[in-house]
Amino acid sequence: MPETAPETLSVSELNRRARMLLERGFGECWVEGEVSSLARPASGHVYFTLKDDRAQVKCALFRNRARFTPALNNGDRVRLRGKVSLFEPRGDYQLIVEAVQPAGQGDLLAAFERLKHRLAAEGVFANRRPLPCPPRHLVVITSPTGAAIRDVLAVMAARWPLARVSVLPVPVQGKAAAPAIIRALALANADPRFDAILITRGGGSLEDLWAFNDEHLARAIFHSRLPVMAAVGHEVDVTLADFAADMRAPTPSAAAEQLVPDQHDLRRRLAALARRLAHAQQRRLEAEYQRLDHLRARLRHPGERLAGQRQRLEALDARLQRGLARRLAEERRRLVMLHRRLGAADPSRDVAQARQRLATLEARLHAVMPRQLERRREQLAARVRELQAVSPLAVLGRGYAILENAEGEVIRRSQDTRPGERLKARLGEGRLSVEVKRRYR
Repeated sequence: MPETAPETLSVSELNRRARMLLERGFGECWVEGEVSSLARPASGHVYFTLKDDRAQVKCALFRNRARFTPALNNGDRVRLRGKVSLFEPRGDYQLIVEAVQPAGQGDLLAAFERLKHRLAAEGVFANRRPLPCPPRHLVVITSPTGAAIRDVLAVMAARWPLARVSVLPVPVQGKAAAPAIIRALALANADPRFDAILITRGGGSLEDLWAFNDEHLARAIFHSRLPVMAAVGHEVDVTLADFAADMRAPTPSAAAEQLVPDQHDLRRRLAALARRLAHAQQRRLEAEYQRLDHLRARLRHPGERLAGQRQRLEALDARLQRGLARRLAEERRRLVMLHRRLGAADPSRDVAQARQRLATLEARLHAVMPRQLERRREQLAARVRELQAVSPLAVLGRGYAILENAEGEVIRRSQDTRPGERLKARLGEGRLSVEVKRRYR
């Protein structure tokens, strides 16, 4: 018998049958795990991943049920009641959530918070060095095939085409990620070409980003010689690498925007500054033109000034000539008057009269002088006779003597002497030394 051809299913039929088998085989069930990769689109539905330390499952909480369930956050530990199903267009196995009950904080989030508080207390999150903008040579530590590096390069090329960027490729997920990033940090710090580091990757669940919560990586970022910017995940994702870095950006694209200026903004600013400069130059030129016109109006031609100076010089010369002529005439008149006075006061006549008077007086003097001398001699002789008459020497000449003691005192009484005392006796002619033998009253 000929073999029958096997049944060939379309992809959509395969997914439909798989969905039906899952829904009939499980029905409703309760599942406990940790919420991650939470998303709330505009439709009002809630999509997230429920995981434990070994596996994960996608979950969908539709709008009609989400209104009656508590708000969910990444890291929440919850118990879910739902139906196992399959999303046929993508073939995704998922859990359709009917009810949510809190089951406590997730283990990963609790470990994250404990490590975060310990590193903060040690000062590992204290770096706040400014990054150069733009950097001279930026090194990006990320996956070479991920969307993060494409976003960074696209934004930097659009904003600042002159940017120099080098990529150090590393895994950004899994156990090997953190050690690889630490080694890349060491290589970047040892290369003198680089002046800034960007550590980045795209979004993901908490466990996808867990490599960036490694304690050793956080410490390596803290001890980096070069300033570090971290942009790990999306805006709601925060890792220990973000806290340890000098700057944090919510997304890789935002990091690129912070690292380099926008060439279009700079062009606009440059154009605005050029316009301001042109306006300022125009205003300055207009002001200088006005000042030049004002100075021109005040400025006189040098010929006019020289002509005025020449006229003034001629006037002063004329005044000087007239003054000199007047002064010369006055001096001449004064000289004539002094000459006349000198002629009237000629001393030769006075000299002749004085000589004549001197001769007369000299003749009179010669006539009077002998008589005066004779009269003076007679008067002197009379005075000598009178003096001799009263002079003690004249008395001594008549036989008297004058006694004096050793001190030259004149002895007038015998009581003024003592026996044995030696006295001096002055005679009319000569002197004697005598001794007192006895006193008489």
